[in-house]
Amino acid sequence: MANARKAYPSDVRDEAWLFCAPYLTLMKADAPQRQYPLRELFNGLRWLVRAGCPWRLLPNDLPPWTAVQQQTQRWLRAGGFESMAEDLRLLLRLGVGRTEAPSAVILDSRTLQSTPESGARAGLDGPKKRKGSKLHAAVDTLGYLLALKVTAANEQDRAQVADLAQAVPAATGQNVQVAFVDQGYTGEQPAAEAAQHGLHLEVVKHHEAKRGLVLLPRRGVVERSFAWVARFRRLARDYERLASTRAGYHWLAFAILMLQALFAKSA
Repeated sequence: MANARKAYPSDVRDEAWLFCAPYLTLMKADAPQRQYPLRELFNGLRWLVRAGCPWRLLPNDLPPWTAVQQQTQRWLRAGGFESMAEDLRLLLRLGVGRTEAPSAVILDSRTLQSTPESGARAGLDGPKKRKGSKLHAAVDTLGYLLALKVTAANEQDRAQVADLAQAVPAATGQNVQVAFVDQGYTGEQPAAEAAQHGLHLEVVKHHEAKRGLVLLPRRGVVERSFAWVARFRRLARDYERLASTRAGYHWLAFAILMLQALFAKSA
């Protein structure tokens, strides 16, 4: 009888897997593609996103990297991580006495350095002097992801307001009224595009010139969210050939973080 493999810190816990399984079960247990247990495939993906290694360096006591990669693509196409994150966000908000849907969101972007894999779609972020891509995100006031969009790094933040403003009501049921943003979102056009979807853009500014790190009201929430996902080394740079894969991994990272928060009391 083969020995059980060693457990990794990234492995999903029993109670968390009971929650995850319905979102990740896309076919019957006796389907030809189900050669390996879904839980082990999910553990392999979690390890890869946490450790940031190439696919071919997946530990050999996990399922083969080809099997994990193929199943990952099925999950990404099915939108399972996004659905999981949406339900987890609702549970966590109710758990701290908030309403199911937020009435305010925060918008911001995160620039990641390009790699040879992502270089074909990279752009130059002039102010940050970095070539890569941007993740434009909307989070609630607890820092949980509501909507995102991936673009080249040279794309302006204000140009993405229309897409984010359209996605936010779809995720919150038309409950959001205000979106807090930084000065990169100023202008009549982004304000008008947000208003078309029932959002009022409120620009949070410095009252006076300051040096160093300054936490602004509301603005620190989204920066904290970006710091959370920065702990996933696969998301430290843009290692993906497809923008859709990078977006899906961010949904996965937030789902993992929210699973930890939801089941923290039973640890």
